[in-house]
Amino acid sequence: MSRVPEPLTVGRVIGEVVDNFTPKVQMTVTYNTNKQVANGHELMPAVIAARPRVEIGGDDLRAAYTLIMTDPDAPSPSDPFLREHLLWMVTDIPGTTDASFGREVVSYESPNPVVGIHRYVFILFKQRGRRTVSPPSSRDYFNTRRFSAENGLNLPVAAVYFNAQRETAARRR
Repeated sequence: MSRVPEPLTVGRVIGEVVDNFTPKVQMTVTYNTNKQVANGHELMPAVIAARPRVEIGGDDLRAAYTLIMTDPDAPSPSDPFLREHLLWMVTDIPGTTDASFGREVVSYESPNPVVGIHRYVFILFKQRGRRTVSPPSSRDYFNTRRFSAENGLNLPVAAVYFNAQRETAARRR
């Protein structure tokens, strides 16, 4: 019997955005109180306009987490390894709470896919102690792996992604 492929691998999140990891913490992302993000599902741009609620699991309120939301399909003129666009970053989120308890260091930017289908990825890292995570200098040309290495975050502890594409008049009907 064949093994069912991991959705993050099939969606090329593992490989293009982060290295292979083992999820260690439950993370739930919900838009508009009822649209829960599930790997590979499509959400309409109107649904994702406002910042989502991101609940962090775990069993220790003293643990701190960093949440990153990125668009790995943002166009890059030259370097395919630096083509991510950072849409949101929250640091110092206590375990067993949600992102609103953390420190928003990069404000939420509503996803706006102009051409084609874009993947929007939420990646959760466990911080080492209360070590400060430095925000990046720019949203453009963001690289999750490089950011993680520069801030001593190691591998993610959770990730989920959804797809979105430009909403045309015909699709709104």
